Amino acid sequence: MTPPRPALYLARAGYRRRRAMDAARLLPFVGIFLLLLPRLWGEGAVDAPPGAATAREGVYLFVVWAGLVVAAAVLARWLRPVAEGAAGDEIAAEPVAGGRSSAVGPSVGTGSVTAPPDAPTD
Repeated sequence: MTPPRPALYLARAGYRRRRAMDAARLLPFVGIFLLLLPRLWGEGAVDAPPGAATAREGVYLFVVWAGLVVAAAVLARWLRPVAEGAAGDEIAAEPVAGGRSSAVGPSVGTGSVTAPPDAPTD
C-alpha cells in the first residue's frame, strides 16, 4: 500500500491572486459573448410597438458595457500589486508540494543557473 500523499498547500493570497489573473484573462471572452447575446434573442413580440426591441437591446448593451468596465476596474485594482512587482517575489518563492518552487525557470534558492543549450560557453 502506498503512503498517503501530503496535502498540497497553497497560500490563500497567492491562490486568490492567480484566480484574479485568470478572471482578467477570461473577461474579454465573457464580454464578447455577452455583447453578441442579443443576436440570439429574435424579433420579440409581434404586437410590440416599433423600436421596443431596439430600446431593450440598447439598454442591455449599455448595462453589459458598464458591468465590464466595473469588472475590469475591480480586477485592475486587485492585480495592481502584481503589476507593480511588489508581490512578484512572493509568487515566485511560494513552495509547492515536494519542496520545489512554483517559479518557472531555474530553481529558487539553489544558486545555480543553467544556460540554454545553444548559448556560447566561455
